[in-house]
Amino acid sequence: MGYLNHQQGYREGLLESRAIIKKDNFALITPDGLVNNVVPGFEDCDITILGSPRLGARFVDYLVTVKNQGGHKQGFAGEGVQSFVYVVSGAIKAKADGKEYELNQGGYLYVPPHLKLTFENNNSGEDSRLFLYKKRYQEAENVGKPEVVSGNVHDIKQEAYEGMEEVLIQDLLPKSLAFDMNIHILSFKPGASHGYVETHVQEHGAYVLSGRGMYNLDNNWVPVDKGDYIFMGAYSPQATYAIGLDEPFAYIYSKDANRDIEL
Repeated sequence: MGYLNHQQGYREGLLESRAIIKKDNFALITPDGLVNNVVPGFEDCDITILGSPRLGARFVDYLVTVKNQGGHKQGFAGEGVQSFVYVVSGAIKAKADGKEYELNQGGYLYVPPHLKLTFENNNSGEDSRLFLYKKRYQEAENVGKPEVVSGNVHDIKQEAYEGMEEVLIQDLLPKSLAFDMNIHILSFKPGASHGYVETHVQEHGAYVLSGRGMYNLDNNWVPVDKGDYIFMGAYSPQATYAIGLDEPFAYIYSKDANRDIEL
């Protein structure tokens, strides 16, 4: 059963999928075929583990559907592992360091590695959908310590990406060396593209929020759609063209940053 589309039983046609898995290189994971995982601490949640070390990532991404009064109340991550939650739809109450945050669609909360994140549904009995991330923090000398950060993307100005007015970026975390990663939203107007095929040491986990695109993943051009998840490993060539007529092609993604490579 693909739990997101409530598909179960026999199909009328052949079994097929757009998903592509190239471990340690890249992956495209589509909503059709996702399964519900049972993970201790998540109460009344449907949860799918997307990017993970088993795929080749140095982080873990989750797609979480929080039902009723469900959530994670005992505390997620911490003990050297930082976390980040983004509200794709619905609303939650989240806590970190004793402070409560009410997060609606587009709201987010970053929790540094010495603290735990807790959250619960706050959507009047309707489901809320979350993009959830965790990564072990990489220490560095003389850079300070990251702090709790919260906001909403609707309050963040979109900036032209590398001088292209049709490609817009939002930085969700401060540009500070205290952070060993960042979270961005990149948005392409229909017909827009990257300026070049990127090849770099950073890796990404990306969840598509709207629109459609053709994505170059290690020089394989593949169609991607709203609700898809993309893993891009270190040095995997990557770029996209936005396609479609009605809305921008936009995705939220993580990027490791501000650190040298450990030997």
